[in-house]
Amino acid sequence: MSELHVDGRTVPVDEEGFLVELSDWSEAVACVLAEREGLVLEAEHWEVLHLLRRFYAEFQLSPATRPLIRYTAQQLGPDKGNSLHLNRLFKGTPAKLAAKLAGLPKPSNCL
Repeated sequence: MSELHVDGRTVPVDEEGFLVELSDWSEAVACVLAEREGLVLEAEHWEVLHLLRRFYAEFQLSPATRPLIRYTAQQLGPDKGNSLHLNRLFKGTPAKLAAKLAGLPKPSNCL
């Protein structure tokens, strides 16, 4: 197990960098996780991350890529809810990386 240091506190993460405790998530934690992935979070990222957290609150699971695309299209429109846009934002692994940055568990079908 590894850990992040965010705002003077220690946040445990698993070997892949996912939060051990979902309640440890904050926007500051997301920024540190993104930095570890070589990303700087911008408005478009935050829109998807907050959308994912709402999805998780409603369904208690992290969506795989297809459901993520479909849900994003329903909530944010087809310009943002498509694989090209999400792959560009999340380095070709939108379901896995976006879930990690949103502080959610790894989607069950992701390797």
